[in-house]
Amino acid sequence: MMTAEPPNGLWHRNIKDRQSDEISGHVEDHNNLQEEDLRRWQKHAQKVKVTVLEQVHDQLRDLLDKALTESIQPFTQLQPAVNGKMSKRPSSSSQRMDGGKVFVDRPSLLDELFEINHIRTIYHMFIAILLIFCLSTLAVDYIDQGRLVLEFDLLFFAFGKLGTVTWAWMVMFVYTLLVPYFALVHWGSLYHSFPSKLGLSIGTGLVLSAVQTCVLGVFPIYVVVHYQLPPASRFIVILEQIRFLMKSYSFMRETAPVIVKNTPKEGESPRSPTFSSYLYFLFCPTLIYRESYPRNTHIRWKYVGVTLGMILGCLFYSYFILVRLCMPVFRPETNQPFSKRTMVLAVFNSILPGIMLLLLCFFAFLHCWLNLFGELLCFADRMFYKDWWNSTSFTNYYRTWNIVVHDWLYYYGYRDFLWLSKRKFRTAAMLSVFIVSAVVHEYALSMGFGFFYPVMFCLFACFGVMFNFTMNDKRQSPVFNVIMWMCLFLGQGVQVCLYCQEWYAQIHCPRTGNSFWELVTPRSWSCSY
Repeated sequence: MMTAEPPNGLWHRNIKDRQSDEISGHVEDHNNLQEEDLRRWQKHAQKVKVTVLEQVHDQLRDLLDKALTESIQPFTQLQPAVNGKMSKRPSSSSQRMDGGKVFVDRPSLLDELFEINHIRTIYHMFIAILLIFCLSTLAVDYIDQGRLVLEFDLLFFAFGKLGTVTWAWMVMFVYTLLVPYFALVHWGSLYHSFPSKLGLSIGTGLVLSAVQTCVLGVFPIYVVVHYQLPPASRFIVILEQIRFLMKSYSFMRETAPVIVKNTPKEGESPRSPTFSSYLYFLFCPTLIYRESYPRNTHIRWKYVGVTLGMILGCLFYSYFILVRLCMPVFRPETNQPFSKRTMVLAVFNSILPGIMLLLLCFFAFLHCWLNLFGELLCFADRMFYKDWWNSTSFTNYYRTWNIVVHDWLYYYGYRDFLWLSKRKFRTAAMLSVFIVSAVVHEYALSMGFGFFYPVMFCLFACFGVMFNFTMNDKRQSPVFNVIMWMCLFLGQGVQVCLYCQEWYAQIHCPRTGNSFWELVTPRSWSCSY
């Protein structure tokens, strides 16, 4: 039996169809591979684009900052116009060109970042959390009391006795305005004609130091202790005391060398700083004295109103954090036995309110408060901080967290120490600045809270110094940014936990005497409330 075979034409067509299918399959696979390669190349090109843009942005920003700094240096050596002519200023003037701080017209970093919608969304998230706090407080009060009410009794308590604070501040302000200025002017008028310049300088320095100690040293402490001011009022007096001391020191430190180096000609009076420049310096948001600063042309009143509203918002934000997150934990209704477990849980429960209070203090003071005074005084240099949140080392964090205080410590602490030691003992200079800063921080907290509990000092002077040397600028990996934030979280949790425990221990177990050990021994170590 014969099997039927297909005709030759049909057989050839089948072969051609199979070949075309194979070819089309290969072409399709090839096209898929090309598309996949193209997608990978596009992703790689996008990454390269982002990296290049970031590098160009950083380099361009550095170049512009350097160009702006260098461009104003020739003008800072010129005196203001006198009879329509510009006069040359000596090289040792108040705008010191020997490595001193140069002020430049620039906005705050957050003001620039808030123009980006992605960053502004984070700001909106914090506002949403504040509204949630308000709603939760209203709901709890309605459940407990059967009515909607927002009671701010804690705020009224914390800011009590504002009348006492006002007159105490006026005393410190009037003293700082008049005594250091006229003492320096009087010393400068006698310096070049006095037979014993060293004796005049030492005598004036001793008398002024004694008066400073009484008015800006003892007087604020007496007011805080004698009148039993509440916490926020205490902090106002103590922080203003520290600010006036730093401002007056900067004024004398910057002005005295100018008077010494510039001998007046016969018949001329010594050149002294103007009273208006010193008055402006006492209110402008910087601790480095200059006779003039870059100024804006006008005040943006809308910006002033928005900034003032943000300050009030941060104040109420802090109130809700303390009331909703801290007080329920550290003011229990029933006594609870102390154990390692309760202590560890208290520390970790304090991390969230601690880091939120840290961010609020930064935003309210270093951004809003300083920008508010900068705007009202047309002060153009708004670099009060840098991008400390991107720090991969604690060295960079300490430099960028608070530029205002850092500049004062660097120029009058670290650099003067190196000048006195002829640029030796750099490590000792750094350690001395750390210790002074830690002591001042602990002094402010001790006077503000009304008890001595050196948590801040131990964290700052011990762990801060250790991290400063171990996590230095050589650490550039993003991992170290994570480590830095972990340390900040834990540090804030420890501080909030221990200070809250000590606050309630002072209430439940008051001191029985006024001996030295009674004053310096924390009550929470022996009190089980």
